[in-house]
Amino acid sequence: MDGFIFLYAAAIVLVGLLSTRLMKVIKMPFVTGYIITGILMGPFVFGLFFNGFDFLNAGSGPVAEYVRSLGWVNNVALGFIAFSVGASFKRNTLKAVGKKVLVITVLEAVFASLLVIAALLVAYFIFPNDIPLPLVLTLGAIAAATAPAATLMVVKQYRAKGPVTDTLLPVVALDDAAALILFAVLFQIAEAMATGGSFNAYEMFAKPLIEIVISLAIGAALGFMMSFACHFFRSRGNRTGWIIFVVFASLGLYYLFKQDFMGNMELSSLLTCMTAGAIFVNMRQDSVKEFEFLDRFTTPIYMLFFIISGANLNLTIFASESGLVVLAIALIYVIFRAGGKWLGAFSGAAISKAEPTVKKYLGFCLIPQAGVAIGLSTTAGAALSGPGGNPLIGAMVVAIILTSTLVYELIGPIVTKTALKKAGELTLER
Repeated sequence: MDGFIFLYAAAIVLVGLLSTRLMKVIKMPFVTGYIITGILMGPFVFGLFFNGFDFLNAGSGPVAEYVRSLGWVNNVALGFIAFSVGASFKRNTLKAVGKKVLVITVLEAVFASLLVIAALLVAYFIFPNDIPLPLVLTLGAIAAATAPAATLMVVKQYRAKGPVTDTLLPVVALDDAAALILFAVLFQIAEAMATGGSFNAYEMFAKPLIEIVISLAIGAALGFMMSFACHFFRSRGNRTGWIIFVVFASLGLYYLFKQDFMGNMELSSLLTCMTAGAIFVNMRQDSVKEFEFLDRFTTPIYMLFFIISGANLNLTIFASESGLVVLAIALIYVIFRAGGKWLGAFSGAAISKAEPTVKKYLGFCLIPQAGVAIGLSTTAGAALSGPGGNPLIGAMVVAIILTSTLVYELIGPIVTKTALKKAGELTLER
């Protein structure tokens, strides 16, 4: 490993910390500063100094290699984020918001997918040569996903409390499961259209449900194991060690089940960690202190996650021949996905008779999209570029999602903060 990677890591942490001071002055969420830091310190800006200012080949320079080498941080950070989100499934909270959370989650995920598909179908009939149908269905499938990381960071930074926040965190947590199911169904159709293959009922319906059940079962087992172990490990340091064990075990089992001899199952490490966190918070009355300590312990990891996410955004797509098409489709995707999230959340809140502030503001808090969407786009891109597929469609999926992620992760936290502020749930304005 190149020793300079540590100096690079130190540099991005330093710039990330300095960005928080600027964000504080202009009253913007820290996560926005982290993402901007990642873009500036990534291969397509800072990396140009080490690559002869060759923008088109910046993705193969030394800074790009450093960013890829730090990629493991993203998986670990998402695991900790998911475990923390699991705390929102406390029994008392679920009793108060359980029914409406389920209704809102289903509708906001489905509406986001439907509106994106409808808008892109209109564009397809106008420009059939530029927008393939498999691309339409794939983007519709990914539209359901929401990023828990950015939302959680805003909630923690401003110590948000109230009906919107209490509903938001469980919705974001369950959204992962809804997105996986919708993606499994819609992408099966898209892949069959792109490759000329046949539809597979097992791959479309049975397999995703099995994967979700296994993810939940593993998470429950890890949560029970950790809760029992805390009878013997009482110090915060040791209990934090058990949380680290849960996150790493979830990631390890995720990759293990992806192997052919395990059935090539695509488990959700996020669902596993969320379930473990939910079990722990309900079995241990003293778990509140552990989650408070975890917040302080993981803050630098979250910072690295957002910086690296920003650095991973490939800006060369805008200089390619399909750059304008990608930008146009990404614009449609950004607008109609956000509209679908708001409309679905509004409808779900109205049907479940949620509080007026939930009905009015919750949808705005569901705009951020990053980790899960990028993972699904990578999976779709690889499958569509495989034997019999269309590499162009695969590349366009990844480029569009990365482009929209740049927009969502820059404006999403700001919109979330504004919505929570208007709902009167920010207890700390800083």
